[in-house]
Amino acid sequence: MNSIYDKASNEAIIARIHQLTPESQGLWGLMNVDQMLKHCSAAVDVAFGQKEVNVSFLMKVLGRVAKKKVFTNEFLHNSPTAKEFVFMETYDFELAKQELIEKFSRFAQEGTAAIKIKKHPFWGNMTFEDWDTLMWKHVDHHLRQFGV
Repeated sequence: MNSIYDKASNEAIIARIHQLTPESQGLWGLMNVDQMLKHCSAAVDVAFGQKEVNVSFLMKVLGRVAKKKVFTNEFLHNSPTAKEFVFMETYDFELAKQELIEKFSRFAQEGTAAIKIKKHPFWGNMTFEDWDTLMWKHVDHHLRQFGV
């Protein structure tokens, strides 16, 4: 099974990130490739305890109820996201790509020590395995979105 903490699996994701180009087009959704890279980096920042996300009480309840189903299935195309993960500007592709690579590689370098929070603002209480599943599925979802 793929794991963000496993060096070979982590490198496989990074190899896919390297396949992206500024011309990569999404197969669904509204983000361009540099916005997607920024979006994925911001999600990783939550795991590192470097980004806060404001979630309403109703959304917290929804997240906790949906967690098991979402974590055991593929992410749906065009799923809504928190405003903190929406990037509308144009960003330097190479910088955004390198930022995500550096952040994602920390999971393999540091293992579970990279995870700094135990309670996700939307999904609720998280084990290291939950973080593994969430981070893997999220980045994989968006790489597939851009055909890699």
